[in-house]
Formats: sequence, C-alpha cells, structure tokens
Amino acid sequence: MSTVAFPSRSEPALAVVMGVSGSGKTCVGAALARQFGVHFLEGDSLHPASNIDKMSRGVPLTDDDRWPWLDRIGDALREAARQGEGLIVSCSALKRSYRQRLRGAAEGLAFIHLTGSETVLAQRLAGRSGHFMPAHLLASQLATLESTRGELRTIDIDIGAPLEALVARAARFLNDLQAPNTISARGVLD
Repeated sequence: MSTVAFPSRSEPALAVVMGVSGSGKTCVGAALARQFGVHFLEGDSLHPASNIDKMSRGVPLTDDDRWPWLDRIGDALREAARQGEGLIVSCSALKRSYRQRLRGAAEGLAFIHLTGSETVLAQRLAGRSGHFMPAHLLASQLATLESTRGELRTIDIDIGAPLEALVARAARFLNDLQAPNTISARGVLD
C-alpha cells in the first residue's frame, strides 16, 4: 500500500470511520491510521458492559444507551485534538445527532462512511466470528442509519472495492480536506 502523508502545514488527522456492523470500519480505520502514522481507537472498546450485554442478547441499543458511549468517544477525540495528535476512530455513528455530538467534541472532525448493500453486509457478518453483535441486528442498524447527505467533511465510500482501494480513497479525502480552496461543502473536490 502506498503511503499518503498530510502536507506539512496541516493538522493531524481526526476522523471517524463509520457505518453499520460488517462494513469494515475496524479494518479500514486501522489501516488508515497506520498510513497516517496516528493512533487508532476501536470505538466498540468504549461501550459500557451493559451495552455489550444488551447487543450480545440481540437487543438493539437505544439513544439513551448510546449517549454515554458517544461521549467517551468524543472525550478521546477531544484529548487527541488538545494534544495536537491525530486519531482515527471506528464508530457506527448511525444518526446525524450522534455525528453532531462527536463534531462538538473535536473541531474539524471528518467522517468516512462505509456503505454497502444489505446482502453484502449480511454475507460479511455471516463469515465473522468472535464479535458480540449478532448478525440479525443488521436490519435494526440499517433502519436507524441516517443519510450523511449535506453534512460537511463527510464522504460515502462503497465497500465493494478491495481494502487497499478503500483506504486509498479515504486517505485522498482526508488529504483533500487539508488543501485550501479545493473542497466543496460536501467534502468533494470542486
């Protein structure tokens, strides 16, 4: 995989790799963090035990379950920004209000939304073992997912490509955000 570096004038990468379960958030996020030489945080590691227990039993989380978890992720992003360090976090960030809460924690936060068809996602989940979230909760996550359309510093990337291509696209997006006067409100090159 080729290395992509921020221009020397730029701030370290602060980004959330988001999407429903099975979209590849951890794989893409960890690879992207390696490429940028920043820390990676698996957002699921910050879930309280009660959330993990609930999901393990096949019960979808509510907003009230998610707010403390999102605040923990926000705290990690805020601390990284305060220290002038980059951080890539995996987090489902299904609703616009969740993404807004995270944006409030770290100015300039970018979102990389990994998207795919329900069929592809279900196939990925069926082949996964050792994760606390059962595959049958995919439908609940897809029902909860709100479009990122119109949100600043956000890109949707289809997961149909190989990992290297997904990471390269995400890295280009983050680099492009640092280039002055070239990005539209959506985060797409003008």
